[in-house]
Amino acid sequence: MHYRRLGRTDLNVSLICLGTMTWGQQNTEAEGHAQMDYALEKGINFFDTAELYSIPPKAETQGSTERIIGSWFKARGNRDKVILASKVVGSTDMTWFRKDGSKGELSRKQIEEAIDGSLKRLQTDYIDLYQLHWPDRPMPWGSNPTVYRPDTQNGDGIAIEKTLSVLNDLVKAGKIRHVGLSNESAWGTMKFVSTSETKGLPRVQSVQNAYNLVNRTYEVALAEVTAREGVGLLAYSPLGQGYLTGKYLGGARPAGARTTLFKRGQRYETPGAEIAIRKYIELAREFGLDPAQLALAFVNSRPFVHSNIIGATSMEQLKTDIASIDVTITPELEERINAIHLLHQNPCP
Repeated sequence: MHYRRLGRTDLNVSLICLGTMTWGQQNTEAEGHAQMDYALEKGINFFDTAELYSIPPKAETQGSTERIIGSWFKARGNRDKVILASKVVGSTDMTWFRKDGSKGELSRKQIEEAIDGSLKRLQTDYIDLYQLHWPDRPMPWGSNPTVYRPDTQNGDGIAIEKTLSVLNDLVKAGKIRHVGLSNESAWGTMKFVSTSETKGLPRVQSVQNAYNLVNRTYEVALAEVTAREGVGLLAYSPLGQGYLTGKYLGGARPAGARTTLFKRGQRYETPGAEIAIRKYIELAREFGLDPAQLALAFVNSRPFVHSNIIGATSMEQLKTDIASIDVTITPELEERINAIHLLHQNPCP
């Protein structure tokens, strides 16, 4: 395993991070425990979760993933072996996160309730990296249109300074060590950085955004933020929700696969997506590589990626994904990847 410094912290996290969002729906508690055992054995010291998980979000399964991690910590007694990241929801119409049924927001009351709930479920006294799952202000992210529209996406939500002030108090209380963002823009990331610097508040150390062969939008502006400000990328969806493995080509729907079960793959079914995916799969096979390992190795090789978040529903998938750490993107392979990208740029932002 390789390790990289997380932001400007003193934490060295494994280049591959264990994603956990399937535990509690697609995976049982026992399967989650087995994945954590194997990941730790292979040198992975960084786990990522969220109060929202498991996925897809439902009131009846909310927090189930954190509970599975918590029961593993209790059973193994190894909390000190893991750098743990979790998240608090941003602005949302979902009402099941808070005891009073309020819609989600990044207010003091809600963040304090969220952290206490996560700590209880995780059976730990602290979280190493506490992330804002998405912004409080209106903005395009996820499967929404990616073009910012000031006419429809106006408003500021909870002020960034107020949110950082709450997180500052949680750092002082020892409940969290560091702060991160998720599904954030370059402007938003820099606003957090500048607010922390001018107000003496916790500095964001990372941004967790989608990044993969069919979505390299992070390179446009945020990669410079990483280089100049040290806010590293925690790349999620490195396999494009499994589409980059080729298992959904031609409309295939394998039994038990996420898109088959939940029909949530629209982000990777855009015009031009399938042809680009086919090109990358053909390239992998030409070089004698597993398509999943090519996609993961590409993400691993980016200097602005501080950790690559993988997720698997089977041990076979997990072993293949972790083994991508041994795959090298040669200059020739890099050139071929970029040639495809020039013709099929970011069909799945």
